[in-house]
Amino acid sequence: MGIIIAIIVIVILVFMWISIYNGLVRSRMNTQETWSQIDVQLKRRNDLIPNLVETVKGYANFEQGTLEKVIGLRNQIAQTPSENHAETMALSDQMTSSLKGIFAVAEAYPDLKANVQYSQLMEELSNTENKIAYSRQLFNSSTAAYNGKLQTFPTNMIAKVHHFEPSQFLETPEEEKAAPKVSFGPDGK
Repeated sequence: MGIIIAIIVIVILVFMWISIYNGLVRSRMNTQETWSQIDVQLKRRNDLIPNLVETVKGYANFEQGTLEKVIGLRNQIAQTPSENHAETMALSDQMTSSLKGIFAVAEAYPDLKANVQYSQLMEELSNTENKIAYSRQLFNSSTAAYNGKLQTFPTNMIAKVHHFEPSQFLETPEEEKAAPKVSFGPDGK
């Protein structure tokens, strides 16, 4: 009778181990999948940029530095290995800042703002930026769930045995955390 109970306990423990291990694998895969969603949106944005640059180029010849910076960042993002999340997101954040410069250029060119192609590209870029922001939130949520499993008992023991590594959160750059300054005065102060 004691042998049967021992076998049942061992079988239950084996099934628990397998279940916990599979849960860790699913959680890790979910984190990787959410990163791939960010990657998809970054690629979409990179694909839209050449069209935007060409549209703006015709109106803003003297804004060449802004356009070159956007193109350079686009190329850097495309060449960054997909597993290097931190560098990819740092370049993406720089790209977002540079795109704001292009948006500002449009304010100085009413004809550009009225251009249908420019308006469509801006709308697509704006939607893509929103999708990137949502994907970042989803990635951080799945990272929190995965990392939480790595730190709770008994999954932490199984994670150590199988060498599961924690995922890194995507952080907001310091310059984007600062509150924007709004001024209604005539001298901008």
